Amino acid sequence: MAEEEGEFYGKHGEPRKYDPTFKGPIHNRGCTDIICCILFIIAVLGYFAVGILAWSQGDPRKVIYPTDSRGRFCGQAGTELEKKPFLFYFNIIKCANPLVLLELQCPTTQICVEKCPSKFMTLLEVYARQNEDYTLYKTYCQEDAVLTGLSVPEILKQGLCPAVLTPSKPFTRRCLPAVGKLNGAVVVGNATSFDDGEGRRVDANELLEGAKKSNVVVEARQVAMRIFEDYTRSWYWILIGLVIAMVISLIFIVLLRFLAGIMVWVMIVLVILVIGYGIFHCYMEYASLKGEPGADVTLQDLGFQTDFMVYLQIRQTWLAFLIILCIVEVIIILLLIFLRKRILIAIALLKEASRAIGYVMSSLFYPLLTFALLSLVIAYWAITAVFLATSNEAVYKVFNETDCRHSYNTCDPETFRESEVKRDCPDSQCMFAFYGGESYYHKYLIVLQFYNVFLFFWCANFVTALGQMTLAGAFASYYWAFKKPDDMPACPIFSSLGRALRYHTGTLAFGSLLLALVQTIRVLLEYLDHKLKGTQNKCTKFLMICLKCCFWCLEKFIKFLNRNAYIMVAMYGKNFCTSAKDAFFLLMRNLIRVAVLDKVTDFLLFLGKLLIVGSVGIFAFFFFSGRIKAIEETIPTLNYYWVPILTVVVGSYLIAHGFFSVYAMCVDTLFLCFLEDLERNDGSAERPYLMPDNLLKVLKKKNDSAATES
Repeated sequence: MAEEEGEFYGKHGEPRKYDPTFKGPIHNRGCTDIICCILFIIAVLGYFAVGILAWSQGDPRKVIYPTDSRGRFCGQAGTELEKKPFLFYFNIIKCANPLVLLELQCPTTQICVEKCPSKFMTLLEVYARQNEDYTLYKTYCQEDAVLTGLSVPEILKQGLCPAVLTPSKPFTRRCLPAVGKLNGAVVVGNATSFDDGEGRRVDANELLEGAKKSNVVVEARQVAMRIFEDYTRSWYWILIGLVIAMVISLIFIVLLRFLAGIMVWVMIVLVILVIGYGIFHCYMEYASLKGEPGADVTLQDLGFQTDFMVYLQIRQTWLAFLIILCIVEVIIILLLIFLRKRILIAIALLKEASRAIGYVMSSLFYPLLTFALLSLVIAYWAITAVFLATSNEAVYKVFNETDCRHSYNTCDPETFRESEVKRDCPDSQCMFAFYGGESYYHKYLIVLQFYNVFLFFWCANFVTALGQMTLAGAFASYYWAFKKPDDMPACPIFSSLGRALRYHTGTLAFGSLLLALVQTIRVLLEYLDHKLKGTQNKCTKFLMICLKCCFWCLEKFIKFLNRNAYIMVAMYGKNFCTSAKDAFFLLMRNLIRVAVLDKVTDFLLFLGKLLIVGSVGIFAFFFFSGRIKAIEETIPTLNYYWVPILTVVVGSYLIAHGFFSVYAMCVDTLFLCFLEDLERNDGSAERPYLMPDNLLKVLKKKNDSAATES
């Protein structure tokens, strides 16, 4: 027996020896992982340098305003085009050209105008009349065009004016044909065809196709604008929903503090009931759509629609929701049946965690600091990403209707009229194509984008790690205190935060660096998969899937290892590698307890988050969808009512996760301290256990029986 025990400990490290002087987190400690601390500081300084460089080169107006053929912004305040907010296409039919999808630019002259044309006019007609229509027509010609002495063919050949104006309406600040349907036929201004001003009849369908292609890039922006509009109309109701989620989470935590056993069983029953109601509601919606026109259309046939409300009018959507919720319900019920005996152990640990939080009440508000720091990191990353994405320069290319050897070459609009290209191809034009650049900065712009992503992951993981180590230090001081709360620091959270920042910034940077590297590699794999899509064979696709799966598993393992390593660092003040090794071997020596106790507790806490999110989500659905008749008049008019619902659901989960993460960290810390306690002490008067007797009996009894069963 002794040989087997020695062999077991030899594989998984030696248990920690009894130390009568150890009374919690060690105060006399030194700085750890200094090299990584220096690297982190240098990387952050470099991150600031990249941000300053991006802010000096970038121009977010490129995302907001449409640009004419010279790359100028339409409607931008303080410029000569301030009173010309709309973009007008000389010949929108050319936007049906496949080049639109390659260059993301329509191969026709584009100018900024005050308003879109409202009636049919051809250059040939108005040129002959020379009346007020001709004066109006000239406002849709190039602003520096000199028409005096030129015939209509010469004006059209030089591309100074459009051949025809068609009735248009502004859409995403672009003048698109006012197409409609009359007796099943596509019409523009009640006409199915019109004269293009060059002697041929053009079908309205061609105009419609050009309008669709010209809008291929801005359609998503229109959806975003509608979503933004919904936020402006419902932000205060969203805020109320998030406050309700916070109040429910806080009440739940307080009740868990005093009624842990009862609350866990109530939580389990309510989760089953909430998901059960979701199944019932999906079935009723599915049944109510039976026989409705168009309700039997499949999602595949429908394709992608910018109006997401269309999907809720299809039976297949509700059937999918119904199946998903049924699967979730069955899985939860089976897990509860399988873990029914283990739940008692988890309840015992949750009671002790509640008692610990009662002594360290400030821990409940620490997630607010983590949230604020993460918000700063996310905001800096997002702003830097936008400026990097918009720091390209305007690139102009040669567009020509006839064959020309210079077509699609880069050109300079300032000198184009006197250039060799214009002499070789008289009807060619130098037009704005896209934003790019040939400078050293632009060549390595993708590298700066990846650096931005990498530092975002590193800083975000650092903030999360700081929160984990701070909470671990506070709860460890509770566990190892012989007399609670006399032997605890006056402010456990502030004491632990000070230790973490003063001594272990390098350790936090080390652990978060490992995680950031794996996360960045996962982003790189997604980027490569997107770039190589359509060119991969089955072997490379399989390899890509395997790599994604492996790095996903590696990320989960590193998160688990880091979390336990930070607890050991908070207690003993050693470097990251030593602490990670000690934590890993300690858990390996108690593998049964880890599987039986720690993970069951995590599952119960997850059910708590699910209950809060489900309750708030159901209330938000009934409110924003107008199902509550008593307050129907107070509901804001929305384009997509799922926008505030989804926002409330995601926000509720983040709020609930913030509160329950304190419980989860408390449970993990107490669990690791308990395992240390079992190895350090034997329960005698000289070497007493610090775990309360009632909890200790439950834990030892249940875990010993679990070990026997295994």
